[in-house]
Amino acid sequence: MHNQGLYLTSKMSRTRHLASTRKDAFVREAKALGFAEVGVAVAGFLEEEAPKLEEWLKRGYQGEMAYLERNAEKRLDPRLLVPGAKTVVSLLFNYHVEEEEMDEETPRIASYARGQDYHHVLKWKLKELMKWAQATWGDVNGRVFVDSAPVHERAWAARSGLGWVGKNSLLLNQRMGSFFFIAELIIDVDLEPDAPTADHCGTCTRCIDACPTGAIIQPEVVDGSKCISYYTIELQGAIPEPVHKHLKPWVFGCDICQDVCPWNRHATPNTEPKFSAHPQLASMGRSDWKEMTEEVFQEVFRGTAVKRTGYEGLMRNLQAAFK
Repeated sequence: MHNQGLYLTSKMSRTRHLASTRKDAFVREAKALGFAEVGVAVAGFLEEEAPKLEEWLKRGYQGEMAYLERNAEKRLDPRLLVPGAKTVVSLLFNYHVEEEEMDEETPRIASYARGQDYHHVLKWKLKELMKWAQATWGDVNGRVFVDSAPVHERAWAARSGLGWVGKNSLLLNQRMGSFFFIAELIIDVDLEPDAPTADHCGTCTRCIDACPTGAIIQPEVVDGSKCISYYTIELQGAIPEPVHKHLKPWVFGCDICQDVCPWNRHATPNTEPKFSAHPQLASMGRSDWKEMTEEVFQEVFRGTAVKRTGYEGLMRNLQAAFK
């Protein structure tokens, strides 16, 4: 029995060492591809998040975003997305852009949407990571995700120590703030997990106080159907008249709750060339926006997330925000 105990202890030690060694190599490879932070968590059911998600959906905070109601069970358990999954790897990619001070008369789009569509840019990088893992470790099964499947990304990033969920419901990171994309690899390989970090919002309520539509109902709970990003991107029909006065200068998305967050004082500009905006965008004034033709729209926003709302959608937003 004594020898058996030593054998099991030795085997567990070797397993932990292998998981740690693999993780170190993976982190180096991810950072070489431009990812700023990497965190690891053991795949399993998100027990704490389940009642929160159920209550959020029950209150109708998803608005017209019906896709958030579908596959709720997969959103809470990644093993239903990737059979045999052992590990959820969360990765952060900086998209912060230092913009010049703009007056309220200049239309603005959320900074994440200024460059090429992040779905495509990051998906390529994640696939390269997966290829590396398979070439290095052998038979690795898994999937990569960039905001395109029922993955509770903020919960997994928080569980893996990459930050905490702020009062604006976004993941906050002490070093980076919140201007970053979250991506995931869900794989059937054991990697050494990270420990969650503490909440560092304290008594600050700047995001809650600054939200013009009152979308932040309470700390960590946002009524998505009241968010400016929802009105300018997700809403299919006309934007309700009472909301118009709150939109200016935002015509696609909104960065207000991030701009006022003290942690974003630590944010540094991204270095990804594909996230650079079209040169013409910086020089566009209010009249250029309002007189924009569909041809100009296609040129300036080709390959960006703004294409999602389309020319007519952007014109709807401009008309509502700048009467």
